[in-house]
Amino acid sequence: MGNAKQADIPKPTALASVMINRWSLLLSDCKLACCNALLNQRWGWGDIEKYPMNAYIKAIYTPISMASEEIVLPDDKPWPFLLHYPVSSFCICLGVSSEAIMWKTLATATSTKFLHINLMINLILWWISVALVAIVSSIYLLKVILYFEAVRREYYHPIRVNFFFAPWISLLFLALGVPPSVASNLPVALWYVLMTPIFCLELKIYGQWMSGGQRRLSKVANPSNHLSIVGNFVGALLGASMGLKEGPIFFFAVGLAHYTVLFVTLYQRLPTNETLPKELHPVFFLFVAAPSVASMAWATIQGSFDYGSRIAYFIALFLYFSLAVRVNFFRGFKFSLAWWAYTFPMTGAAIATMRYSSVVTNMVTQTLSVILSVVATLTVTALLVTTILHAFVLRDLFLNDITIAISDRKPKPHKKWFNIRHGSPDYGKDIETFLKFANADSKDIETVLKIPTAEAT
Repeated sequence: MGNAKQADIPKPTALASVMINRWSLLLSDCKLACCNALLNQRWGWGDIEKYPMNAYIKAIYTPISMASEEIVLPDDKPWPFLLHYPVSSFCICLGVSSEAIMWKTLATATSTKFLHINLMINLILWWISVALVAIVSSIYLLKVILYFEAVRREYYHPIRVNFFFAPWISLLFLALGVPPSVASNLPVALWYVLMTPIFCLELKIYGQWMSGGQRRLSKVANPSNHLSIVGNFVGALLGASMGLKEGPIFFFAVGLAHYTVLFVTLYQRLPTNETLPKELHPVFFLFVAAPSVASMAWATIQGSFDYGSRIAYFIALFLYFSLAVRVNFFRGFKFSLAWWAYTFPMTGAAIATMRYSSVVTNMVTQTLSVILSVVATLTVTALLVTTILHAFVLRDLFLNDITIAISDRKPKPHKKWFNIRHGSPDYGKDIETFLKFANADSKDIETVLKIPTAEAT
């Protein structure tokens, strides 16, 4: 009797064979479009563009709290380093490279001659900035090569997409802060090379702001959008300093138009806007960046710090003070890369104050220049030390990037979900493999949809 009962029970290998055969028949009968539909239905990869912003915001706290969300990578296991290395890391480059510009201005501006600043500080900071840009860019380039799908998900993230401007703005900062001993005159072609990717990104993002469905500005407006604006003014500043005219005016006009729309949208706080979590409150300082750089860009285009430049500068100064007094708004959350959003807006305000002080020179403007410069320097220094501490000592700076690992599909009580949630090494590798490739061919889809089979006992 015992043998008869055992004979009635299918062997695990037989079950596995049946499952594999049925799945192979399904894949062979379906065309590529059907496979894509299955992939979208299970994982939600194909609908990234349509995924609403509130899902990303809520994922920062509870990535699988919503009934329609699930996490597509094991949140209880460490991921490969590149998968939790965000594009927002370029904010470190923005902070340090803008500091190099500030110390160059301190050494050369007429209003701060009394400080007797040596250009050697600018030279040291500039080379540190070059090294940082090279290191951060190399690491992220590896992510692009090895995990292109993860980069694509960052690009469709309503907040992260704005940080794709940061690498190019960092290079613009390096061009503006280049020490006289390194290069006195930069080639004009450099400006066109750096502004081309910014222009291409703007065509995509600004177009979505107007008619992008879930990507309309009324739905995705947040302070990080200022990063997509400030590149216009930085480019206009660099181009005008090189002697160009029409190009800088073009980008200044584009930046001014979209900054006005963004500024009004953010101030209105439309019901369709999502409230940013406390962890992202530092990005509110990006309000200061655009008008600060715009004042200097217009002054360089016009040849003087005229009334237009002063209006932009006073707007930046007021926003700076209005944010600085809100101490409670900027405390009560742990350190993250978002804190680097404090740096280059503060530095930009300090540089603009020095430019203004060169025109309106008195004790008040000179004192304000020194105070803002000291505050910016202390902020960058403190953040640089804290970043090194959290990255190499505490090792809690680059955590699992939950915000780009969510799917808009409800978890199903299936063995595949059990394996993912419990960190099955085989199935985790399948998803990691999918993140490495963006080509939606049948082989990739088949790899992702592969059912783990039970081993014979």
